[in-house]
Amino acid sequence: MTILDGKKVSNEIIENIKEKLEKINKKIGFAIIWVGNNPASEIYIKNKMKKCEYLGIEAKLFHLDETVTENEVIKLIEDLNNDESIYGMILQSPVPSHINIVNCFNKIAYKKDIDGFSNVSVGNLCLGNPLHVSCTPKGIIKLLDYYNIPLEGKNVCLINRSNIVGKPLFNLLIERNATVTMCHSKTKNLELFTKNADIVISAVGKVNFITADMIKDGAVIIDVGINRVNGKVMGDVDFENVSKKASFITPVPGGVGPMTVAMIFDNIMNVIKEEK
Repeated sequence: MTILDGKKVSNEIIENIKEKLEKINKKIGFAIIWVGNNPASEIYIKNKMKKCEYLGIEAKLFHLDETVTENEVIKLIEDLNNDESIYGMILQSPVPSHINIVNCFNKIAYKKDIDGFSNVSVGNLCLGNPLHVSCTPKGIIKLLDYYNIPLEGKNVCLINRSNIVGKPLFNLLIERNATVTMCHSKTKNLELFTKNADIVISAVGKVNFITADMIKDGAVIIDVGINRVNGKVMGDVDFENVSKKASFITPVPGGVGPMTVAMIFDNIMNVIKEEK
């Protein structure tokens, strides 16, 4: 069994990006819009800003009160669209319930849509020609490639249908000629699909959801789950027992999470390349 070390791989990607950025004689700005005071969002934003500082990217945080209107958020997005020093932006989720986050995503300029959540970005992904791909799905593919895990002809059981993970990842996998079964909360007899899968990808949000009796020997296991239990971060997979049957497996933490952060900056590099 081999651990898919996302921390190691992401560090290599970040170092490669740092080398490239040092050769560029210009300021690269990155905008983060944060509405409200979600504690988890604060942690994610601090991690992104630390990486920006390390890479020499100018991070600009726009922290808005939770009472801000949707129109005010959109006005900020439009201002940032017109700011040539900003090479990418993200709207941190979640946002307060009175703000339609999809409307806001769709106001972000295609080139600057680093998260790849706008309708244009999603449409281009479905057509196989994206500029930016959602960071978690992209990070998963990069991690599989790094460890030379083939996708073509493989049976993949993907347990998630969200706009952030499941749907974009489905498209990336079929572009690589995998045979993908997308499962979700309404799927009956889930084990019928997981036991037949060469690769199982779980983003459910339930501790020990994937157990050893649900997978076949030699399966590749990608754990996207983030669950906090008694101050400890755990995934969806019963790591101790599943790892005894798997050929490759991601840990939590240290697997998919670091790859997601690295892909933000990989997407910023796409903007820089497009500019040349």
